[in-house]
Order: sequence, then structure tokens, then C-alpha cells
Amino acid sequence: MLAKALEWLGLSSQAHGHDHGHGHHGGHGTSDDEHHGHTHGVIDPTIATTERGIWAIKWSFVILAITAAMQLAVVAISGSVALLADTIHNIADATTAIPLWVAFVLARRKPTQRFTYGLGRVEDLAGITIVLIILLSAIVAGYEAVNRIIHPQPIGFVGIVALAGLIGFAGNEIVAVFRIRVGRQINSAALIADGYHARVDGLTSLAVVLGAIGVWLGYPLADPIIGLVITVAILGIVWQSAAAVLTRMLDGVEPSVITEIRHAAEHVPGIRQVHDVRARWIGHKLHAEIAIGVDEAATVAEASRVGNAFMAQLSSHLPALAAANIRFGTDGASATGEHRLGHQHGHAPEPFRAKGELAEGVLEIVDTPQGERFRFSTIRHSEGLRAAVAIRRPGDQIELLSLSPAIGDHHRLESNIAPAEPHEFDAELRLRADGREEKLSFRMVEPHDHAH
Repeated sequence: MLAKALEWLGLSSQAHGHDHGHGHHGGHGTSDDEHHGHTHGVIDPTIATTERGIWAIKWSFVILAITAAMQLAVVAISGSVALLADTIHNIADATTAIPLWVAFVLARRKPTQRFTYGLGRVEDLAGITIVLIILLSAIVAGYEAVNRIIHPQPIGFVGIVALAGLIGFAGNEIVAVFRIRVGRQINSAALIADGYHARVDGLTSLAVVLGAIGVWLGYPLADPIIGLVITVAILGIVWQSAAAVLTRMLDGVEPSVITEIRHAAEHVPGIRQVHDVRARWIGHKLHAEIAIGVDEAATVAEASRVGNAFMAQLSSHLPALAAANIRFGTDGASATGEHRLGHQHGHAPEPFRAKGELAEGVLEIVDTPQGERFRFSTIRHSEGLRAAVAIRRPGDQIELLSLSPAIGDHHRLESNIAPAEPHEFDAELRLRADGREEKLSFRMVEPHDHAH
């Protein structure tokens, strides 16, 4: 029973067992379990970059707005403080869609000579306005609750108040099921997380029912006490949402965005270092500036090809990316925040670009703190992918190295031991997932100047 309850609330591993999309989602490039809190006034880019996600947010707004309107009518005739607080809570949930609407009305306007980046920042202004409105509403609800505790007053239509609480629960549950279902369809961990948050919010509406039962049993203070508890929950939402909105207004980004940009660089042969990474949100679009190091002997055309390949990887890893300014340096360049890529250790064979039905990515030999390892960095792969490298050695001997998922990055698999020397051989990349197997043959050849 407890396990099913935790799964229903999204607090168990089973609840998220099918929520992992294996594409990269802008702004949250670590694990999909790094869920996002209730940040009213901020639209997650993984939702806003798909029409289906936008559609889900719009209909969530409609459902919660109808729920709040019905509750507000009952507040007017009953005077229930608990129901007033819950109504404000549901209005706060519904207003999440407003910045999205503002962004699509204004932020789509073309840049001008005055507003060279467009009007994406309007979304941030809308977000902070929403946070202030919710804060003011919470203060009103809190004042009414405290005043009702000091000066108790009877509430009317107790049965209707309880029914309104059930309506609030039903509205949130409909939105929860809707968001979770659509989130799974579009592989959006953010939308799935919002669905489970809506489900938890529905429990506050059930608290209104408890308050009404308390009043019916002869405890009139039950209603304002429940109202005060819900007000505290709303203030918690205000605090978290204000932090998220202000972070974006001050050009702050999630650390996982920077991690994902560096990860994208690891997929591009020719990038030797990542010297500097900067990024910021303008509305729900990401803008980045990246300084990379390339071989000092590279021609302009070769550097251009590296830059184009890097841009393609960035677009794949970060769907919310609107623009990236890529600057070039050389191997010897030094800068604060230099990040030397593991796959460029100077003596490694050329990477194998694998493309099969079960996975697509780059297989390479990299230097790690533990020594040389095989690494398979996937652009896409099937659920539950298992991989191994089978190397054909002289005398019909097979050297088999299993590749295990890297901690915190399900798009990278590495061997636990080093491949034996020499690094010149015929081999197979063996893939297995969903009961299917696939073998991709390749050959690795060491550079001519590599001496053991």
C-alpha cells in the first residue's frame, strides 16, 4: 500500500522508471531525475520547445482556471478562509501559462536596432509580476486566516465548502494525469515533474475538506488553521519561484547547462580544449559563448568544419539553444576555466562513429584519471542499452571489454579496464537492448608516430 502511494505521488523509482528520454533536453543536461520545483513564472525550455508541451500547458491553465473560478464562487458565499487559500494556490498553478503566452505574443517579434536580442526578457518581467501577485494574495490569505483565529466567525454552507475542496482535488488530479501522460509522450522530465507536483497540490484541496469536517464537528477554528497552513505552503512556492525568476533575470543558468555544453564538445573530434563557456537565458531561449581550442596547425577550413560539427552537437544536446558564438584558440592556449577533453590524448586511434538501430554515437579510447579506457558517447540510444567491445587479437583470441554507464550520465558508457596494446585491431561494438542484439564492425589504427 505504501509503495503504491509513493508511486502515485511520484516519489518512487517505479514512478520515474519510464520517464527517461534519451535525447538531450535543453537546460537540464544531467539526469532526468534532477526535477524542477514549483517555479511559477518560469516555463521550462524542455516544454516550450515542443508544440505538444505548449499545448499541455495551455490546457492545464484552462482546467485549473475553471477549478479556481468554481472555488472562488463558493468562497464568496461561505466565507471559508481555508478555501480562499486553496483557491489562491490553484490560481498560482494556473498562472504558470501566462509568461508563455506573453513570450509567444511579444518575444516572437523580430529584433530591432534598439532591441537587438528581441523581446525575450519580457517573459522574465511577466514572471516576476506573477510572483509579486501571488505574494500579495498569500499575504491577504494569511491576514484573513490570522484575523479569523483572533476573531472567530461561523462559515456557511459547510457541505458546499467540502465539495469545493473535492473539486480542487479533482482539477489538480486531471491536470496531473494530463501532464504526466503528455510528458511521457514527448520525453519531457520537466512536464512529468509538474504533473506529480499538481498531484501533490491536490492534497492541499483535501485539507480544505478536513477543515470543513472539523467545522461540522464543532471546531470552527479548523477552517482558519487549515487556511494558515496552506498560506505557508504558498509562501514556500513564492520563495522558490522568486529565486528562479531572479536567477534568470541576472543571467544565471543551471550548472547542468554548462555541463551539457562541455559534453557536446566531447563528441567532436578536433576540439582539444574548452577554454571558456558562458550562457544565459533570454526568455526560454538559450544563448551561449564558447571558446574552444583546436590544433594550431589546423587551417581555417578545418577549424570551420570543427565549428560546424560542434554547432550541430550543441543543437542536438540543447534544443532550447537559439544561438552560440564559438571562438577558436589553439592547443597551447591557456584561459581560466580550461577544460581538456579526455578523448584527445595525442596517441589515440581515430574514433569510430557508430550508427545502428540500437544506438548512435562515438566510440573512442580516452585518457582518464584511472588510465586509458574505451568510451562510447551516444547521441541516441535505446532504453536499457548494454554494450561491449570485442577485439580480435592474433591467434583467434578475443579480448572482450564490457562498457558500463557512467555515473550521472546515461549517454556515456566506459570500460572498467584499459584495452591491451597495441591499439591497432579489428573489433566489433556489440549492442543489446529490448531483447535485440546488434554488432557493428570497425577497425582502429594507431597514429604513425605512436611509439610504445
